[in-house]
Amino acid sequence: MKITDVTVTLFKWEDIPTTNYSPLSGKIGGESDLGLVTISTDESIEGHAFLGSSSQPASLDADSLIKFLKPVMVGQNPLDRELLWQQLSQMTRKAGIRVVGACDIALWDIGGKAANMPIHQLLGTYRTSVRAYASSTVYQEPERYADEAAEMKSEGWTAYKIHPPTDPELDIECCLQIREAVGDNHTLMLDSTWAYDYPSAVRVGQAIQELDYYWYEDPLADDDIYNYVKLKQQLHIPVMATEYSPGGFTAYAPWITEKATDFLRGDVAIKGGITAIMKTAILAESFHMNYEVHHGGNSLNNVANLHAIMAMKNCEFFEVLLPSGAQKYGLENDIEVDSDGMVHAFNKPGLGADIDFNLINRNKIDLIS
Repeated sequence: MKITDVTVTLFKWEDIPTTNYSPLSGKIGGESDLGLVTISTDESIEGHAFLGSSSQPASLDADSLIKFLKPVMVGQNPLDRELLWQQLSQMTRKAGIRVVGACDIALWDIGGKAANMPIHQLLGTYRTSVRAYASSTVYQEPERYADEAAEMKSEGWTAYKIHPPTDPELDIECCLQIREAVGDNHTLMLDSTWAYDYPSAVRVGQAIQELDYYWYEDPLADDDIYNYVKLKQQLHIPVMATEYSPGGFTAYAPWITEKATDFLRGDVAIKGGITAIMKTAILAESFHMNYEVHHGGNSLNNVANLHAIMAMKNCEFFEVLLPSGAQKYGLENDIEVDSDGMVHAFNKPGLGADIDFNLINRNKIDLIS
């Protein structure tokens, strides 16, 4: 089998609700665009992926995918995923890690279809369902978090993560009111989005470990290994960094050797595809660490994340970023959380999700090839 063509179909994403996850991300809302990446082969098997998100339009990256990555792939065997991943990863200075991830996902989609099995089975299935957690937008009022967490608990969700206002004292109050609203046995996490200096990080961390929060995510700057080491020495709550740690796959190494984080973190978009996060999950497992998968930024990335999670022993949760209107788009059958707070594997060949080609054609902006 040989790759014969690679294209990106850009399509509009309109009416995105206004939301905010951190000072670094800023406000999201209005309009964006996604790209349907299609890798074609001489055996009429096509692989697909989505490029872009509600905050990062695919139009920013599509040209670089075609200019730099397409020439690497055309003529090669799409089943040689490791070889292709290594070659594509060498192009990140020109094309960026997100386009590498999209191409890798599409290659795995081809592999699953060629083998007539879902990607998680191709990877080696460990389970077929996993707990989901709701991941909040930013509010300024503690009671809004508390009300949302309590409502989601009543719907069957078993875990809730807060993106806080990033004022340490207000953040502590938010965390306190959430715990009071959901009770002692509900799983809670705090993602402080790189907002604190070291003294504030210690103060907030000590407060939430007394509230029995499950993990403490990204309290310090994404490259601040020195202070993460000190922070871990002050706390017993698990600390999680490395979501945006600078560098590629090998950038995880100093975080492990310096004992700067308890869990590793990443997803198919920001780390370079299914191939990349499976490597990291195995790396983490060798140190008896969890690899907790971050939200993928678009619906098909999240399907890819879910397949990878189903083949990982050391990942406990699937992240559902709120609100759904800023995260779900372009599929006929998106990932849904059941009444027990669980999400379930897709079991058709490849990614196994039904892409809404009618929506894509109605909202088509351009075909880049």
